[in-house]
Amino acid sequence: MIETERLLLRPLGVADVDAFVALHADDRVNRFVGSYSHQQALERLRLIERQWAERGHGLCAVELKAGGGFIGRAGLNHWPVFDEVEVGWTLKAEAWGHGYATEAARACLEWGFANLEVDYFTAMIHPGNAASVRVADRLGFTLLRDDVLMGKPVTVYSLDRPSPV
Repeated sequence: MIETERLLLRPLGVADVDAFVALHADDRVNRFVGSYSHQQALERLRLIERQWAERGHGLCAVELKAGGGFIGRAGLNHWPVFDEVEVGWTLKAEAWGHGYATEAARACLEWGFANLEVDYFTAMIHPGNAASVRVADRLGFTLLRDDVLMGKPVTVYSLDRPSPV
């Protein structure tokens, strides 16, 4: 579990299926990341659980400390096709504009640099997703390349491991 000033991040799993489906059912959210049927969500969540078991990291449920409650997902996802680890974030529309995505992603990056032997993390952002580009900018990401992920174009940003002080 990762804890920030306002958030709790815990491994996402099949027990989160209803919240996961609801998150992705909102057209404001799914226009960039797609929606899931209950069965598709279960399959995706099983893959996330497997990544946690095999790699020691994965996507997290993001919950508010004050009042609790699932507000989205964030975390580290290994993409074998690129052999890269991406930090990603997807929050309920009602949670936008409060800095939660930046806070959650920053906590995941800090955890990742402390616990994983990677030189950099990526953020794969679909064209037109200006809000996620702003989050990536706030986190210090820079443009790496344009690519295709699951048949869709993405702009790939990267953040290098900080130099030791």
